Amino acid sequence: MKAVKTSMRKFSGLLAPIALALAASGAASATEMVYYPVNPSFGGSPLNGPWLLSSAQAQSKHTDPAADDRFGLEQKTPLESFNESLERAVLNRLASVASAQLAGPDGRLQPGMVETGNFVIDIIDLGGGVLQITTTDKALGTSTSFQVGQ
Repeated sequence: MKAVKTSMRKFSGLLAPIALALAASGAASATEMVYYPVNPSFGGSPLNGPWLLSSAQAQSKHTDPAADDRFGLEQKTPLESFNESLERAVLNRLASVASAQLAGPDGRLQPGMVETGNFVIDIIDLGGGVLQITTTDKALGTSTSFQVGQ
């Protein structure tokens, strides 16, 4: 029995500091937990927006398959660039010839119709110095029009 009393004293000697620690922690006051959102879309600080965006972009492994080239510019061969430049020059020349046919001796546009190989250009006087110019594609039948003041 003496052994039981000795072990009880050792146990109670250990139990006293534990009980004291538990009692002290019970005396400490607790505060309520408050949630503060991080995302500005849900009420967080607007200053978090750029940080969240850059974090998302850094983690994103998605690449757009249509974005092969840099800055949306196609890499063209010198031959393709030359052909595009030549096409623009020819179209500018045709536009100059067509506009010369549309203008009268005084340089002003005259109502009437002009046909080229692929287009029909129709100029209608709407009155008040306003002309409506309609260009029709002969092959497709589509047309576009705009108004211009004299």
